[in-house]
Amino acid sequence: MAIVHPDATLTPSKHELLSAWLPTTSWWPSTEPVPSFAANLRFDDPAGQVGMELQLLPLPVAGRFAVVTLTYRDAPLEGADLIGEMEHTVLGHRWVYDGSTDPVFLAEIAAVIAEGRGGSALQLRDGTPLDRPGMATGRGSGSGAGEPQIPRFVPADLPDSAIGTLEASWDAHPDPVVVAWLTA
Repeated sequence: MAIVHPDATLTPSKHELLSAWLPTTSWWPSTEPVPSFAANLRFDDPAGQVGMELQLLPLPVAGRFAVVTLTYRDAPLEGADLIGEMEHTVLGHRWVYDGSTDPVFLAEIAAVIAEGRGGSALQLRDGTPLDRPGMATGRGSGSGAGEPQIPRFVPADLPDSAIGTLEASWDAHPDPVVVAWLTA
């Protein structure tokens, strides 16, 4: 279960961080402004230390979305791509990384796919379930171990080497899209 702090303030906001970072990447269409997310999917760190989410950002082409993976840490992570830093009024200072370069995120995505699990449900600190607009549901479908691959845009061409997938859907987009896969 992903714990949500509904009264917390993030400075800068996730959108502000992404608006500064995405245009600096080689894959973002630089002429496009960074939209607010259409949906997101949260994941649990088995050790309870790293916040993890996958955001789907709508693109101007109908039915296309950018896939942005984020991890939130309470200390710097050597070797991962830093998106930026933020202050969380409940959790304190956070380093935000591109999840596709964070080993904890990659291990969890691989486990979700291989074990046929989905994303995390949201809850308040007291255990009360929380449903938020834009929360995607996901389901892995695979078996065995493999290397997780996360496309930057969906829909994406699934390679023949894929041995399992993670699909996501949400209220505004009930037809699932593949947001990650395992390769042998």
